[in-house]
Amino acid sequence: MHTSEIRRRFLAHYEAGGDVGAHQVVPSAPVVLEDPTLLFVNAGMVPFKPYFLGQEAPPSPRLTSVQKCVRTPDIEEVGRTTRHGTFFEMCGNFSFGDYFKEGAIELAWDLITKPVADGGFGLEESRLYPSVLQGDDEAVAIWRRVTGLPAERIIGLGARENYWSMGVPGPGGPCSEILYDRGPRYGPDVDLEAIGPDMPFELEDRLLEVGNLVFMQDRLSAVRSKVDFDVEGPLPHQNIDTGTGLERLALLLQGVDNMYEIDVMFPVIQRAAELSGRRYGADPGDDVLLRVVADHVRSSMMLISDGVTPGNEGRGYVLRRLLRRAVRSMHLLRVDDVVLPELMPVSRDKMAETYDELRTGWDRIADVAYAEEDAFRRTLRSGTQIFDLAAQEVRSSGGTVLAGSQAFALHDTYGFPIDLTLEMAAEQQLTVDEEGFRALMAEQRERARSDARAKKGQHADLGAYRAVLDQHGPTEWLAYETLSTESRPVALLQGGAATGALSEGSVGEVVLDRTPFYAESGGQVADAGVLEVDGGRLEVLDVQRYVRGLVVHQVRVLEGELTLGQTVHARVDPDWRLGARQAHSATHVVHAALREVLGPTALQSGSYNRPGYLRLDFGAQQALGREKVREIERTSLAALRADLPVRWDYMSLREAKDLGALALFGETYDAEQVRVVEIGGPWSRELCGGTHVEHASQIGSIVVLGESSVGSGKRRIEACTGAEGFEYLARERDVVDQLTALLRTQPEDVVGRVGDLLERVQRTEKALERVRLEQLLASAGALAAGAVDVGPAKVVTHSVPGAGGDDVRRLALDVRSRLDETVPGVVVVAGESDGKVALVAATNEAARAAGLRAGDLVRVVAPLVGGRGGGKPDVAQGGGSDASGIQAALDEVVAEVGRGVTS
Repeated sequence: MHTSEIRRRFLAHYEAGGDVGAHQVVPSAPVVLEDPTLLFVNAGMVPFKPYFLGQEAPPSPRLTSVQKCVRTPDIEEVGRTTRHGTFFEMCGNFSFGDYFKEGAIELAWDLITKPVADGGFGLEESRLYPSVLQGDDEAVAIWRRVTGLPAERIIGLGARENYWSMGVPGPGGPCSEILYDRGPRYGPDVDLEAIGPDMPFELEDRLLEVGNLVFMQDRLSAVRSKVDFDVEGPLPHQNIDTGTGLERLALLLQGVDNMYEIDVMFPVIQRAAELSGRRYGADPGDDVLLRVVADHVRSSMMLISDGVTPGNEGRGYVLRRLLRRAVRSMHLLRVDDVVLPELMPVSRDKMAETYDELRTGWDRIADVAYAEEDAFRRTLRSGTQIFDLAAQEVRSSGGTVLAGSQAFALHDTYGFPIDLTLEMAAEQQLTVDEEGFRALMAEQRERARSDARAKKGQHADLGAYRAVLDQHGPTEWLAYETLSTESRPVALLQGGAATGALSEGSVGEVVLDRTPFYAESGGQVADAGVLEVDGGRLEVLDVQRYVRGLVVHQVRVLEGELTLGQTVHARVDPDWRLGARQAHSATHVVHAALREVLGPTALQSGSYNRPGYLRLDFGAQQALGREKVREIERTSLAALRADLPVRWDYMSLREAKDLGALALFGETYDAEQVRVVEIGGPWSRELCGGTHVEHASQIGSIVVLGESSVGSGKRRIEACTGAEGFEYLARERDVVDQLTALLRTQPEDVVGRVGDLLERVQRTEKALERVRLEQLLASAGALAAGAVDVGPAKVVTHSVPGAGGDDVRRLALDVRSRLDETVPGVVVVAGESDGKVALVAATNEAARAAGLRAGDLVRVVAPLVGGRGGGKPDVAQGGGSDASGIQAALDEVVAEVGRGVTS
């Protein structure tokens, strides 16, 4: 059964709903959502957290979806087990205060065991084992009643296996899994009496989980670990959250050994095997690498499709790591050519059967992925050079072990994989301190976990806001309708805790029953303004939605006091709002102009706009160039001159996408109703909740300030808008006026005059440089004539104040050329410029034959000037930052030559 058919059957089963009732089918959300506790959507229920937490009402009490998910903690296990995948799809059905345990069990059992001919999956009942939380007698009774199984077929497991929570205070509840016995090939005999409280590790492949039903019934007040938590009491409404891994079902229904061999992944393995000349199944080590390639190619493609770009932190770092591990795995299979253009289209063709955006956005996806492979291949080249230097240091010191810190630096700083370090070390008869490397990696992971725990803690800090929402309901938000309202404070907070009053001079938070203030979102900053009460005035510093539906104003009390129950006049600064509207509409205009000039793959990946200013990030592999930037500006200004109409409308997410509206990466949208903003009809059509002007001419101005890089494959364009744009042009005009006065020329001739002046300055500087170099080299003859005899060798040491590395090198080579070639000759010149010391050693052929090498000399004396160095036997260079050690270094050269000649 094809994976697409499994997906279709799952959704159709729950859409029908049987006796429980029809479920509304919800499309998958992107794997990137605005959730401070998560890098990626890692479970099917994540998009529905606001419904489970009571922050929003669900569109239906019963929902079903197949959700795209990404889990990153097990990246190192990918390819080694049957069930660890980075990207996966989770089939789920959800009930919000509707059906509970019995309905969930009936629906799941019916789908899994129903014959294939009747629309089910047809798994044999004799090989299925339900599990429950130990002590959940209610679940045991329901399982027996629904399935007819005897009690001994129902496995009791402890909280580590069969209790669910989000890891923070909130909802929780017991789980019930459906386990499928894959037979003796996948593990030892199943002894049901010996199982519990945990599932034995050796049975995890044999008893494969094909369904997990979470009975969300408890409110948790504290969660210390998976098995240590406090149940405060029952939830007001019992909920159901189920998950069935699509890939796990597919491996069973397709009769393959692991998830990597299912129909949507195995073609990549086949292509990788062809490229490498390997045969899948012939060598366990090769098989792991091929499975890593299949997983990481698919996972990377799906992440890029949802707007992630490679970077050095957060989501971007995960994507970079996946892409580089895929390329590295092919490298270990001895494929040195580019591989992603050969592999990723194979994955696209399989996954696009479900996700059409892979086809429509393919050019952008391919550009990002292939550019990252090119960058990594350059890293491999540079990393190899760095490794060679590190290996040379180890050997020169008489060692055979590359330090763990050096391996870690190669991995962390240069992106050089540890297994390549191990491989290259072995080729040079060296080993690597793997234990030290692993210890440093563990420290790094612990720092990452601490950051993750800190992020997760943010979720717990929202309790005070949720309590306000539960007690008073959502804020009546009037930012689209008016700039002022009469309101009433329903909650005052300081330091995350409720308070009865905010006094003069204090800073706190105010929740109003209604507000005209725009809360920061979609790249648009929050409104500025004031709250006025009888005898008091408060400045609004910031406006946020920490939980959906609740608008929180951060304020500073300028005069008087604010208490609950007072009447508040909330007033948005009209000039601020006008500037914000201009900037946000200008962002849409620049985005449309960008796409018109560069093509449809130039999609916005982030934006920020405030009154008078905007910045817009987009995917591009190289700088645009002056003319492209000007063309984008001209296209934007043409939209303002044409006074394009600006309008907005509400529709379903599906209708908006059918209309061609752009859904921006990383944003979360309601499937039932979204706001579509158009400028000039189809010219600019985006999903957007921001505030906008009514006509493009009201933007006033768009003055592009420039374009720059903000990371690999990501560019940023910045612009001034409105009055600030005109002010910027006025300042530029003033600069031109001053230059014309200084240069005594016309504005149109300023560039030419400045160019002439610069050319004259450059000619003068070159002439001065020639004179200085002639003076420097003029001393070479005298230095060579004054060489000191050290044994049979002639030695010249000299210090040149104010000379940099290039000058020092020229002088050293010139002096060496003047020494008698039949006599060992050594020249060491030191220079100091801008606090930096440069050392250059040069030896002639006779000196090298006598065992005097330039690289050895520099390595010995460079530490005396606070630095290091090395190089070839004939010429070597080093340096440092301690000029006071120059004379000692030159004296040590003489001593070192003496020791070398003697030995």
